[in-house]
Amino acid sequence: MQIGDKIPEILGKDQNGNEIKASDFLGQKLVLYTYPKDNTSGCTAEACSLRDHKEALASKGYTILGVSKDSASSHQKFIEKQDLNFNLIADTDTTLLQSLGAWGEKTMCGKTSMGTLRTTFLVNEQGIITHIFTPKQIKTKEHAQQILEVI
Repeated sequence: MQIGDKIPEILGKDQNGNEIKASDFLGQKLVLYTYPKDNTSGCTAEACSLRDHKEALASKGYTILGVSKDSASSHQKFIEKQDLNFNLIADTDTTLLQSLGAWGEKTMCGKTSMGTLRTTFLVNEQGIITHIFTPKQIKTKEHAQQILEVI
């Protein structure tokens, strides 16, 4: 996906099994962020940064929605453990991640594998992507501040 593209209508199911659609957010702005894994250091830092700045983002009209390939039960535990105040989509078959372009080849410790590429999409009230933070741009501990600087 690129700036100017419309996000997919079917986003997936959240941690409670509720289907989430792009049309659910029409008239609202969205911080749609993808991350590799619940309860890992970088993903926890990013989620907590967004949690701690949810009100500042909301004051600019943004709703936060996270996506990873973890299961709904894993998301429930992550939300509870970190006291997260936003929904997480369980994209276990990576359909959404692939359609967003946030699933690809990663190299860690010299080993190459397929996985989630940490990416954040800012989406306007019509479901159109207005800004993309790429994996190399995202500073997990300061990510909410990075978003606030561009909105």
